[in-house]
Amino acid sequence: MNRLTRQIVSFGCTFFIAVSALSQADSEDCSLRRFDFEQVEMGVIFRLSVYGSDSDLANKAAEAAYARVHELNGIFSDYQGSSEVRRLCDASGPGRPVKVSKELFTVLEASLRLSAETAGAFDVTVGPLTKLWRRARRREVIPEPQRLAAERKLVGSELVRLDAKSSSVELLREGMRLDFGGIAKGFAADEALRVLRDHGLNRALVDASGDIVAGDPPPDACFWVVSIEALRPRSAGQNSPAADDQDSDTAAIPRLKLCNEAVATSGDAYQSVVIDGRRFSHIVDPKTGLGLNQRSSVTIIARSGMMADGLASAVSVLGPDAGIRLLNDSEHCETEGYIMFAKGESAKVRSASTLGLKKFLIAPEFVRP
Repeated sequence: MNRLTRQIVSFGCTFFIAVSALSQADSEDCSLRRFDFEQVEMGVIFRLSVYGSDSDLANKAAEAAYARVHELNGIFSDYQGSSEVRRLCDASGPGRPVKVSKELFTVLEASLRLSAETAGAFDVTVGPLTKLWRRARRREVIPEPQRLAAERKLVGSELVRLDAKSSSVELLREGMRLDFGGIAKGFAADEALRVLRDHGLNRALVDASGDIVAGDPPPDACFWVVSIEALRPRSAGQNSPAADDQDSDTAAIPRLKLCNEAVATSGDAYQSVVIDGRRFSHIVDPKTGLGLNQRSSVTIIARSGMMADGLASAVSVLGPDAGIRLLNDSEHCETEGYIMFAKGESAKVRSASTLGLKKFLIAPEFVRP
């Protein structure tokens, strides 16, 4: 573990974290100190910030939190051949249910529910298509239509059968592959915060490279502050963010206040490819099997990291209009969203948000619905 002695004020390329300077009415013991840790897990940097009076306890809690994330990676990883989800996909098929861990069943159940709520915009059965698209991005060649059609037949949440009594999963077609890349990191962040709390460290924050779960605020603050990095306009003919942001509607960076909530951002500002003159995202649309064309950055605030992560992935696929309608639906009354996007070939960045987002904003004027 790499134990940091300096205070981390910048977490990842998507979020910037700082402690709010607003004082609480009831100030706590000044002996509480901030401890910061970082370690690579699930292929990204997991950063922990905790407040406590005992460095030994902080170190012990951080080690336990990282051990839990490492354990979850062994369950959900799409890259590890020995992971539980890979073993499930290899063993299950029509008439062959497989008993799975509580963690895998819980996240799969939530994933199927989210798939139904988003009309398939979020779908963990998209594994065959994401594998195909990864290869296409490396080779910079669009997959053949026949291959795409064949892989799409293996995708669909209706092809997964759950049995809660036996905690078993049955995949109803041979060759299916599950991909939890759009939700497992948020769940892992939830679990890391739970472990820290189990060690008595309630004033804590977990940043899983942009999937952030906040506990109680720092002792000298009312909340944690999360600033969202603006989606930059793209210069004509370029596939990278432009340096000049003067014409952007989102030049000002929204700042969010969080306390016992989660926030996640899904976007393709730094992961895209140009094939045959067309720009594609690393985010795959389950219905087409191809990367998204519309540049976007979707930020979701929810009660859990798992829900924020999953909804950010889903809204990225749905697009701003359908995404905002989904978030404003009564099913997600405790969820808020902020979307930055550039339609078609336009370089200009626009934004949209749910009406309830303003209660999380430190500077409400930054959001333009």
